Amino acid sequence: MTIERIIRIMAGFFVLLSLALGYNGSPIFVSEWFLAFTAFVGLNLLQSGFTGFCPPEKLLSKMGFKRGNGSCGV
Repeated sequence: MTIERIIRIMAGFFVLLSLALGYNGSPIFVSEWFLAFTAFVGLNLLQSGFTGFCPPEKLLSKMGFKRGNGSCGV
């Protein structure tokens, strides 16, 4: 698995989890403040798209994961 795929999976997981924890009608609702974490993930994705800076990318590369062929490569 490539770094790009892992980061996409992580971002999707955190968005869905924080929505489930922050939505009042969810069976695992904790607090509406978890919606702030959803916004944080979205802002990080946005800034990463513009700047190319992504801290998990550096961590995953140090852990030995390989880079992919681009965001839409097969």
